[in-house]
Amino acid sequence: MRKFLLLVLATGTFSCSQSPSETSTTESEAQLQAQHFIDDYTQQFKKLYYESAEAEWASNTRIIPGDTTNAWKVQQANEAYARFTGSSENIEKARELLEQEALLRPIQVKQLQTILYTAANNPATVEDLVKERIKAEAQQTELLFGYDFKVDNKSVSTNDIDNILKGTMNLDSRQNAWAASKEVGTGLREGLLNLRRLRNETVEALGYDNYFAYQVSDYGMTSDEMMALNQQLIRDIWPLYRELHTYARYELAKRYGVQEVPAMLPAHWLPNRWGQDWSPMVEVEGINLDPVLEEKGPEWLVQQAERFYISLGFQPLPQSFWEKSSLYPAPADATYKKNNHASAWHMDLEEDVRALQSVIPNEEWYETTHHELGHIYYYISYTNPDVPPLLRGGANRAFHEAVGSMMGLAAMQKPFIAGLGLIDPNTKTDETQSLLKEALNYIVFIPFSAGVMTHFEHDLYANDLPADQLNKRWWELAEKYQGMVPPAVRGEEYTDAASKTHINNDAAQYYDYAISYALLFQLHDHVARNILNQDPRSTNYYGNEKVGDFLKDLLRPGATRDWRELLRETTGEDLSAKAMLSYFEPLMAYLKEVNRGRTHTLPETI
Repeated sequence: MRKFLLLVLATGTFSCSQSPSETSTTESEAQLQAQHFIDDYTQQFKKLYYESAEAEWASNTRIIPGDTTNAWKVQQANEAYARFTGSSENIEKARELLEQEALLRPIQVKQLQTILYTAANNPATVEDLVKERIKAEAQQTELLFGYDFKVDNKSVSTNDIDNILKGTMNLDSRQNAWAASKEVGTGLREGLLNLRRLRNETVEALGYDNYFAYQVSDYGMTSDEMMALNQQLIRDIWPLYRELHTYARYELAKRYGVQEVPAMLPAHWLPNRWGQDWSPMVEVEGINLDPVLEEKGPEWLVQQAERFYISLGFQPLPQSFWEKSSLYPAPADATYKKNNHASAWHMDLEEDVRALQSVIPNEEWYETTHHELGHIYYYISYTNPDVPPLLRGGANRAFHEAVGSMMGLAAMQKPFIAGLGLIDPNTKTDETQSLLKEALNYIVFIPFSAGVMTHFEHDLYANDLPADQLNKRWWELAEKYQGMVPPAVRGEEYTDAASKTHINNDAAQYYDYAISYALLFQLHDHVARNILNQDPRSTNYYGNEKVGDFLKDLLRPGATRDWRELLRETTGEDLSAKAMLSYFEPLMAYLKEVNRGRTHTLPETI
């Protein structure tokens, strides 16, 4: 998704010795002043936000090698947005009004805090620095998404590379494809280092320690608190991950005909470019959606995802979604490229919602379409009169991902897909293998997201990771948290971290996804047990408007509510991996039995 950054903080209380009439007058005047400023700011903000979104959209959907038009338009639009949001006048006025915080309505305080948070990314006090950063980010995006991937000197898409890693048994072919997927990082190294400097210096101008600390503050947390939370998520799932790691080492060695089982997983053995999802290792007997989805075609996948949300009581997507989205791969003979990474966009913070995808009719994109429409319907839900445009975001950034991922999970469960006629309801399936496949997705993701990505970006921005140690540190973290090593020596001539899109254009926020996975299982557990009265591992949300009502109550407030309060209110618990562990509890005994006599190479604790 395209993230709209919001800072949600607790507001203060007010008490004084003035008479009720004096207090009322003072409050009224303060609130009128604040609202006048907020309304004027919002009007201009929405205009510039939309222009920036349109420029960014074009730069992601129509990339022509050698054509700098998109980059120039992005730069111009983002500079205009930056000049306004970071203007000294807006900063000073927001600060002045917040000096009377106790007299203001809580929703006004939240909007003023959001104005200051947004300003910290573009402060006018360092206008030249902001311009330089915007230009550098546009150039980095062009390099990233305009890169021509090649395997054996033949141009390929990232979908092509993914298909090789998911299906090819020849280790040489796998290594070639894996190495090709990392070549993009080499040309991004200097740009990343420059962006590290520019991002840090920009937010430091308004008092943040570094860019990582700035992004984390969106949660109302310090960097140390965020790192501790992510480390706790890893510790919670580590015993299960350790068993999955052992299972994968032995099973893949057998699959590839390797006699000596390696202590650490070679990266090119895994079915994902970063080792963040191992689920294609397992095929669940009776559930192979690819053939039936191929017959239905890519359009059906997106339309069916919409039908799912409509069945829950949501409205059909606006016609503009279908007219303006970019849903399918660029034609083979196209003279342009597009970003193949799926995302959802709230272009104007009003009615213009779009999806950027490259849908092909397979199981992975079937799940992804349900996920991305989760973002879209989140946008639509909080676009209502009770949520001002400045607070039209998730309760926190992870909430957005949690909702999308939860709907993707729900759409893959057996009763759901049987209800759609994608499999025969009487199909016999191995429930343990189904759970294993899911664990190789959801559990395996935590050490990558909360471990490798979060620690790398923390080291990059907060610890000033030396420029000549980027690749060294990336692979140290991959070995520690994922138990994964490269197939050959990867020196500092490579920058493998930069092959991950988010490192470049969604920086210092990847913990969002780790937190979202814990959230999704808490929310899903609540839906399954308290609304559907079904086993969380075997649910069917389809057509249940009570589930829709729950989701609407969760989504509608946007960022007007504190995320901790909203989570406790909806699930009765604080954030934890408890529901995730409960979901996968039956798998642990199976893995221990399968791994009996095998050597575990990861430590018992981390």
